[in-house]
Amino acid sequence: MPNYLAPGVYVEEVSSGSKPIEGVGTAVAGFVGFAEKGPVSEPTLITSWTHYTRVFGGFVEDAYLPHSVYGYFLNGGGAAYVVRLPETAGAGANGSAAPRVAVPASSEQDDRPAFSVEALNAAQAGQFSVAIADASESAEDGFRLDVLRDGKVVESFDNVTAKRGPRNVATVVAKQSKLIALEQSKTGTAVAPRRDAVVSLGTSASDAVAVTPSTYVGDAVERTGIGGFEAIDEITMVLAPDLLSAYQRGLIDADGVKAVQLAMIAHCELMSDRVAILDPPPGMNSQQIKHWRSEVAGYDSKFATLYWPWITALDPTTGRAISLPPSGHMAGIWGRSDETRGVHKAPANEVVRGVVALEKAISRGEQEQLNPGGVNCIRAFPGQGIRVWGARTLSSDPEWRYINVRRLFNFIEESILNGTNWVVFEPNDEYLWASVRRVVGAFLQRIWRSGALMGRAASDAYYVKCDEENNPPESRDAGNLIIEIGVAPVKPAEFVVFRIAQMPQGPALEE
Repeated sequence: MPNYLAPGVYVEEVSSGSKPIEGVGTAVAGFVGFAEKGPVSEPTLITSWTHYTRVFGGFVEDAYLPHSVYGYFLNGGGAAYVVRLPETAGAGANGSAAPRVAVPASSEQDDRPAFSVEALNAAQAGQFSVAIADASESAEDGFRLDVLRDGKVVESFDNVTAKRGPRNVATVVAKQSKLIALEQSKTGTAVAPRRDAVVSLGTSASDAVAVTPSTYVGDAVERTGIGGFEAIDEITMVLAPDLLSAYQRGLIDADGVKAVQLAMIAHCELMSDRVAILDPPPGMNSQQIKHWRSEVAGYDSKFATLYWPWITALDPTTGRAISLPPSGHMAGIWGRSDETRGVHKAPANEVVRGVVALEKAISRGEQEQLNPGGVNCIRAFPGQGIRVWGARTLSSDPEWRYINVRRLFNFIEESILNGTNWVVFEPNDEYLWASVRRVVGAFLQRIWRSGALMGRAASDAYYVKCDEENNPPESRDAGNLIIEIGVAPVKPAEFVVFRIAQMPQGPALEE
C-alpha cells in the first residue's frame, strides 16, 4: 500500500483478482495436402480463398487440397491453417522436383534470364530439358518452347513471347503444361530467351524422396505434417484430403491410408481439443463402406468422425465435374453451424454448398445399416438439395456418440483452461475457492442460457464444486486445487417419432 504524506483525496485502481471466462473459437481447420506453390511443411494461417490462392496458388491436377479449402470457405468456414506437404502437385511417382534453372536471355548486353524453369515430373525415369526455337509464325519477339524427355519432345508451346499478354510464355505454360513450372524474371524488362538454348532439368529417380505415411504424419518438433499442428491451440478440426489423392495415384497403399488416419486420431486424442474429419476410400457402395468401416478401419474414437459418400463438384478452372472427398466441405458446414446456431447444435440437416451430385446415391434403408456404425451419410432430397444427414463420432461409447457433444466439451474445457490462468500461485483458501466457483459458474450459466445445456433451472444444467471437501489439507499441501464440474449437454433429436392413434367418434363421455 502506498504511503500518503500530504492530506487529500486519492484514487487507487485495484483488481478483483478473478477475471471472467471468455469462450474460445470453435471452428478453425487444419489442412494437410499438396499445393501448387507456397511454404513447405510450415503451418500457414489462411483466412479466405483469395488469401489461399495468393500463398499456395490455385487448383492443380491430382491435388484435393485446393478444392477442399475452396469448399471449406464456400460452406462458411472461417480461419484455417494449411500445411503443404513436400511434394509438388502433379509430380511423378516419387513426387520430387528438380532444381529451378535459369534460361539465358537472348540479349548480349543483358545477361539477366528471361525466366527460370523446373521439372514437375522429374521423378519419372528420364532426363528432362527445355529447348528454345523459332516460332512457326514470323514475329520479332515470338519463339517456341519445347519440353524434352530423353531427347524427345513431349510438350511444345508455339508462338509465345516474354512480353505481357495472352501469349506470355509463363501464362501459357501455367495453364497447359503438366511437366514444367515456369517463373518469369521479376526484375527489369522481360528479355526473350536465347534461341537454340537447351537447359537440362533432369534428375534420376534415385534422387527423389518418396511420399510415405510419415510425410503426412510429420514431426511435432520440426513442425511438419500433422505434427506441426501441435503448437497451434486454435485448431479444432484436422483434415488430410490429399491422403486419398496419394492413394489413387499409387503413392501409398491401403495400409498407409489407415496408418495416417490412425495418426490423425491419435493427434486429436493427445491434444483433446480437436476432432479428425476422415475421408473413406473413393468408389465404395453402401456394403463396401460398411465392411471397410467395421472390418478394415475399425476406428473407435470420440475424437474422430467419418462422412460418406464422396461428393461431385465442378472444377472452377475447367468446368468439368470432379469427384472429391467430402471432409473440406463438411468442415465448412461445422463453421457455418457454429456461427449461426452455436457449437452445441449438431452440424447436420445442412445444405452442402457447391455440390452438384453425390458419387453414390443412398436410400434410407442403406443409411439404417451405416448410421449405427458412425458413418455420417450425405444424401440428396427432392426439393431440399444435398444435405448432411448424420452427426455421429466414431465412438462406441453412447456418452460420446454425437459430434456436437464432443465439440461442446472441447469448447467448455478449452475456455475454462484459458480463462483460469490467474488462479495459479494464488493463496489456496476459501476466498480462492469462492472466486473460482463464481467465475466458472457465470461462464456455465451463459452456456446454459444459450441453449447448450439441459434443464429448466441452472441447478439442473451444471454444477461447480470447489470447497474443503474436494480440497483437503493433504491436497493443498501438494499444491493442488481441485475443481469438479458437471454439465448436462443437449443431444440432437436424431429419431423423431410421432405416435398417432385413432380417437373414438362421438361426444366425450361425461361423469
